[in-house]
Amino acid sequence: MSNPWEAPSGLPAAPEATEPRSEWHRLHVRMLVVRPLNEGVTALAAVFFLLFTGDGEKWRIIASSATVAAILAFSYFVWRTTKYRITDERVELHTGLFTRKQLAVPRDRIRTVDLTSKPGHRIFGLSAVRIGTGQQDVPGSDGLTLDAVTQEEAERLRVLLLQKGVAPRPAAEPGEETSAEPVEVPRSEVISQLDLKWLKYAPLSLSGLVAIGALIGLLTNYADDFGLHPVQSLFEWLFEDPSVGVIGASAIGLVVAGLVLSVPIYVMQFWNYRLTREPDATLRVQRGLLTTRSVSVEEQRLRGVDIQEPLLVRAGKGAKAVAVTTGLGSKGESNLLLPPAPIEVAHQVTRDVLKVDDDPTTRTLRPHPFAALRRSLVRHVVPWVVIAAGLAVWAPSWAWPIPVAIIPFAALVGWDNYRSLGHALDDRYLITRNNSLVRSTVALQRTGIIGWRIRRSFFQRRSGLMTIGATTAAGAGVYHVTDVGEADGLLLADAAVPDLLRPFLAEKSTED
Repeated sequence: MSNPWEAPSGLPAAPEATEPRSEWHRLHVRMLVVRPLNEGVTALAAVFFLLFTGDGEKWRIIASSATVAAILAFSYFVWRTTKYRITDERVELHTGLFTRKQLAVPRDRIRTVDLTSKPGHRIFGLSAVRIGTGQQDVPGSDGLTLDAVTQEEAERLRVLLLQKGVAPRPAAEPGEETSAEPVEVPRSEVISQLDLKWLKYAPLSLSGLVAIGALIGLLTNYADDFGLHPVQSLFEWLFEDPSVGVIGASAIGLVVAGLVLSVPIYVMQFWNYRLTREPDATLRVQRGLLTTRSVSVEEQRLRGVDIQEPLLVRAGKGAKAVAVTTGLGSKGESNLLLPPAPIEVAHQVTRDVLKVDDDPTTRTLRPHPFAALRRSLVRHVVPWVVIAAGLAVWAPSWAWPIPVAIIPFAALVGWDNYRSLGHALDDRYLITRNNSLVRSTVALQRTGIIGWRIRRSFFQRRSGLMTIGATTAAGAGVYHVTDVGEADGLLLADAAVPDLLRPFLAEKSTED
């Protein structure tokens, strides 16, 4: 009787299964200490609270020791069960104690390599390497992260993974991360780097006020856990016995503190900022004081640039530049090309990044119809009128004048929002500008547009307007031309990507 597993007569036998010729490696052993420093801050704070409160009861010492032991044990098991390797075809990562995860990224689909060193990493000379493919905009779902390896090895991996066709490192001893033949790091071209004169834009960015708001929210949550209710107490005080002097002084104090705090926040985020073009056709952004960050993205994945001008930064003639690219998405600051800086620097960076003589975002834009001004004023003014009316009926007498005083400023913002609207088209780019509080001027490659999204609300139809969005696989995914005339919007879409929208226009014309 023949063996049922033998190949049928006349057919070749199946080839033997072979493993890629590359050894598995572990993350650096120093992660046993770094992981608790980076991720166990809350638990360590609880340990210190237990140790240094009370009169040294035995249960506090036992609980503290058990917490520290649990943190270290968890770190050890994470390190012990995590391994990775780099083959000619892919990067693989296996991790997990109770639930094993096996991740693999084909090397020919790697689009970005992000190196991050938090304070704990920097103390021990380590760096986390995040490898992105540009598939999704959710961190951790479009690639994998090696957290962490030595900084030298991280830099070597960055060059290795972005240089196509470079062989992986040779085998190392099992369980150890060892260095290999160094990959030659070619010289790079500096496009832009930090100028201390840019610090004047830090207070205009209002990052200090955002940080204070986040801190107040955090403290409020902790206060609620201890039975305190500061928000409820504040509202009761405002409705029962408000003091205009105290309210005004508090508001001024918060604003001053926010302006002062903005400078160190800017320094921590953007110290040692440097934008370079690497010989391997990638753009690299490095920045950070306490937590250092290095993001590399292939130039062929760049689809455009977004010049963003927050209202106060724009008043100071400043802006920041953001890359419209696949592989980074639009969340967070991974796509940042230039921090708040003079507008001339933003245009220079745009020219150098896009390799053009004239920055497309500086082109004269076609204004939108007057009906768009009416819609903008309604959207910005009417809500404050409604709020003022509601406060006049249900709130103390001192409350309603506040939104009334805001109405003129809201009208100015609405008018400025209309002035910001515009669009243009050249041989390579669709240019669109929107918004007032953070004015955004986007130059999007016409070849990167994959579709159109047309929206006409009830009030837009009555005004002969529409909002047309250019969909793309990069950046935010869709970039809008807001409140444009119906005819202008359809002609713009048809001219930007010929034959994409034309069949639908022809069908409508036939029906009419």
